[in-house]
Amino acid sequence: MSEPHISVLLNEVIAALEPRDGARIIDGTFGAGGYSRGILSSANCTVLGIDRDPTAIARGQEISSEYDNRLTMALGCFGEMDELAEAAGFAPVNGIALDLGVSSMQIDEAPRGFSFMQDGPLDMRMGGEAQGGRSAADMVNEDDPETLTGILKQYGEERRARAIARAIEAARKVEPITRTLQLADVVMSVLGRGRPDRIHPATRTFQALRIAVNDELGELHRGLIAAERVLATDGRLAVVSFHSLEDRIVKQFFIDRSGSRPQGSRHLPELPQGPAPTFELLHRGSITPSDAEQSQNPRARSARLRSVKRTAAPAWDNVGDAA
Repeated sequence: MSEPHISVLLNEVIAALEPRDGARIIDGTFGAGGYSRGILSSANCTVLGIDRDPTAIARGQEISSEYDNRLTMALGCFGEMDELAEAAGFAPVNGIALDLGVSSMQIDEAPRGFSFMQDGPLDMRMGGEAQGGRSAADMVNEDDPETLTGILKQYGEERRARAIARAIEAARKVEPITRTLQLADVVMSVLGRGRPDRIHPATRTFQALRIAVNDELGELHRGLIAAERVLATDGRLAVVSFHSLEDRIVKQFFIDRSGSRPQGSRHLPELPQGPAPTFELLHRGSITPSDAEQSQNPRARSARLRSVKRTAAPAWDNVGDAA
């Protein structure tokens, strides 16, 4: 095995989870196994690693023997972690770690189609072709400019979304856009090539397409609901996000489920009383990487960790307000 990948905010995630001997912990976004390694090394516990990428499952099965087979792998999405844990006889659990977004290993592998720095097929499905559904190439070649504009605005927060969508429409009339560098060139034809000390001009476009292809925000919503269902009392949930859209969903879910919404005052009426809080905030706000970690790993710069502890209250029946 090559040297193991080190996950962002690893020590902080371990501290939030507080693994102990005999505990059951879910690594809902296994990837290269960085969190699982850290958890398994910190206590004589067991881990259920979940990933939609078959290559990650194979990697985990190889790693398991290094930890006395205390790691079990499950192919699937973390949005169904409660069902996967039940099927594996692993529920309820004492901790859950989620590292959102695309893994660095997927970005580094050009054939996966996530990178605008290396040429590869424009795919972006985290589960590869086996995942099914539409690829990024399908979207950029088939969707009308208005739909593409909406994707780039909503998921990429791209200010020049309409101009980029029109440039995509013009380019695909000449030839289909099937390669990552093709798309990057189209974006740069609108935004320019940028400066070396700034983010790549195609960053927001690629982020938006990746989120849309994999339904990442919907998956996050489902994952938070599933975590609420499968965590035992006093179980802990630690979530690392990398952009504002993800962090906003996590923050709002934790506020709602912990009963931390603003209360009424003499100037405002009392807010309706909701169900009993299912979580307790472990810290106010978010935890960000140290300067040392950011300098060592530039990809960590935008990371934020939020964590909570499960109460004994039943999971909320009304799950629609977490989005």
